[in-house]
Amino acid sequence: MISGLGLTAASATIMGAAGGTAAAATRPGDRPDPRHHPRKAKKMKLTTLADGLLFPEGPVALPGGDVLVVEIHRGTLTRIKPDGTTSVAAQVGGGPNGAALGPDGRVYLANCGGLRRFEVGGFVFAGGIPDDYESGSIQAVDLTTGAVETLYTEADGQQLRGPNDLVFDAHGGIYFTDYGKSDGVTADKGRLYYAKADGSSIKMIAGGMEGPNGIGLSPDGKRMYVSETYTARVWWWDVTGPGQIEGGRSLGGSGGGNFLYTAPDYTNFDSLGVDGHGNVCVASMIHSGISVVSPKGKLVDFVEIDVDDDPGITNICWGGPDMRTAYITASSTGKLLKAEWPRPGLKLNYGG
Repeated sequence: MISGLGLTAASATIMGAAGGTAAAATRPGDRPDPRHHPRKAKKMKLTTLADGLLFPEGPVALPGGDVLVVEIHRGTLTRIKPDGTTSVAAQVGGGPNGAALGPDGRVYLANCGGLRRFEVGGFVFAGGIPDDYESGSIQAVDLTTGAVETLYTEADGQQLRGPNDLVFDAHGGIYFTDYGKSDGVTADKGRLYYAKADGSSIKMIAGGMEGPNGIGLSPDGKRMYVSETYTARVWWWDVTGPGQIEGGRSLGGSGGGNFLYTAPDYTNFDSLGVDGHGNVCVASMIHSGISVVSPKGKLVDFVEIDVDDDPGITNICWGGPDMRTAYITASSTGKLLKAEWPRPGLKLNYGG
């Protein structure tokens, strides 16, 4: 998810922390032309389901057809009906970044603690450290009442800096990324955590990463994938037990992970989703679209997402009876998009 960015006036470059990157501060015409791109881009019909959102991320398709998104610049969890009407499900404060349905029916949020709002080239971005920042957190929202519970703000006495994205395993545990924070000069190293949904236990399982953003599990739950923003790399680990991961197959792998894939051009990676075939679908910014990567590290497809030249394509999830309806956030223009996807998405644990 895009978040935690700092803007330097001298270079007019968006710099990451706490959740991703926006695109570099270029005009639309300065960005790569897909016709001369090393990846052959596919296009598909896109529908704008909702607009006017204040930096939407973290889409969650609900069983009844509604979709939830977080709005970073509004501090809300927002419900979007199939006809595009919106309503606030909960005021959560800070900077909600990622969302997932949990085992108790509540919606769990990775909250980065807040971000500043930037406009570059007519596009909206999120980043930096706001004046009211206190910490990042993991929250749970009751959709019936709108009640918000903060479960974690630290682990082993160490502050959660900028939680970004999360995924539940079959045991009801939460894997999540912490991108960190940046003031545009210095930046935290990113971390990965595992926590219980009842608020009773949290531990760091990897550290020293360069902007860990999206996170997902393979269909059998035996692999964990993490995307890094500025390196535009995807890493993976074997999951050997609840909250236990093992990497080490790649020399110098970020967080000890195993290398899977890197973009061949100037691209930033944001969040990711795993489809029903086990492919890792990474929201790709600057050259806007979805990079579909096989478990063997091969680029299966690059799906171009061109909506008003928005460089901030940040998330994908799936819903519908056959899991072929993709919901994609175009964050820099405040839109939730809808498309029929060529492959079904993975049915998530506790996703209804």
